[in-house]
Amino acid sequence: MKSEIAISVRGVTKKFRLFSSPKERLIEALHPFRKQYHREFLALQGVSFDICRGEIVGILGRNGSGKSTLLQIICSVMQPTHGEVVVNGRISALLELGAGFNPEFTGRENVVLNGAIMGIARGEMLRRMQEIEAFADIGEFFDQPVKTYSSGMYVRVAFAAAIHVDPEILIVDEALSVGDSRFQHRCYQKIRAYMEQGKTILVVSHATDTLLRICHRGVVIDAGRVVHVGPISEAVTHYHALLFGNQVPHQETVDLPDQLAEVKSRVVVEQRHILSSDPTDYTASRAAYNPHETRMGSGAVGLVDFEIVVGDMIDPPEIPKHAEVELLVKLHFRESLERVSFGFALVSVDGTYIAGTNSEMAEGPYLTAAAGECVLVRLHWRSHVVGGEYFLNIGCHHVQAGEKTFLDVRRSLAKLKFADTPGCYGFVNLEYVAKVQRLTAT
Repeated sequence: MKSEIAISVRGVTKKFRLFSSPKERLIEALHPFRKQYHREFLALQGVSFDICRGEIVGILGRNGSGKSTLLQIICSVMQPTHGEVVVNGRISALLELGAGFNPEFTGRENVVLNGAIMGIARGEMLRRMQEIEAFADIGEFFDQPVKTYSSGMYVRVAFAAAIHVDPEILIVDEALSVGDSRFQHRCYQKIRAYMEQGKTILVVSHATDTLLRICHRGVVIDAGRVVHVGPISEAVTHYHALLFGNQVPHQETVDLPDQLAEVKSRVVVEQRHILSSDPTDYTASRAAYNPHETRMGSGAVGLVDFEIVVGDMIDPPEIPKHAEVELLVKLHFRESLERVSFGFALVSVDGTYIAGTNSEMAEGPYLTAAAGECVLVRLHWRSHVVGGEYFLNIGCHHVQAGEKTFLDVRRSLAKLKFADTPGCYGFVNLEYVAKVQRLTAT
């Protein structure tokens, strides 16, 4: 019986020796008394986690955090200084641009070489060659030396070779960001097929929207240590906190008693807190509020209330098709700031961004207020969303001297239900009209 654990990482530490110059490396190697000229750099420090069979896991971290080093150790390209990695299953990895390729060999020859490394006979790789060549789709360059390839060609051939060896575990390290949109689409189609087959996939990417869409869990690494392991939405929040600032500090919130839960929408409607200058956070009292939201930001500005208005209904249980929708959001400025960018996004349950905008993309309006003031933002649109449940992301950030600071970003703040739209599928109702004309011979 196969183990349910596909990859087990236990106490992995990796040290590198750093020298100020090649000369010092030579002197240390030849020194009769073993004098040390190097300093040690800990790329990984006591890293431990497990990945189960069939999981899709995203590895997140800032540049230099140790992600690529970890993947190379998992793939046995590099050995750990301490600790161990146990892998149950055949791994195929696209670690970095052209990794493992001989620049003097052609694409075709490198594919055969890649198969040999994976333990696949030359004859078997040749039988798969036509399919690999078609997937890479680089024409006559497939038979040219790899050193003549562009970065996009490298990725095409490397990915085609990696996925056509029938791996049980697929590892992809940032490489897909190089390909064009058409090739990326084909790659993600292949990854989805692997997902449906129950294969294990490990993905490193800075494209968090992609990770949210395809991953089950996330592992966040910072300065060589694992700082978070959990659901991908939580992992992305931790990663953004590392990039842009700390979590929003605790704020006063209003929770209605359980016995009033069924009427909390009516209470909010009657009081209309959102139209007052009261800075208390009332978001948790909203009928559409999602208690499993994730939140991050410096807290210099806080999102303290929101309201969905459709006609004379406030926070309706379901948004009718073709409805005119107004989103009201109240922001409390705890510091005086100018040109604050506000944005929102409608997201599907699998993390796909359906629609959204922000002040920078729309070239305004920006928000300016003094400390202690509240600002009300109103957004209006007509719904063309296909029926179903969606999440609402709302946030604001400040850009100064080219540096972006997240002030308050609330992902999956609200869960909205849109009325069924018979006759179409997907996310957007195009309101198409079909006409049929019979063509007769003249």
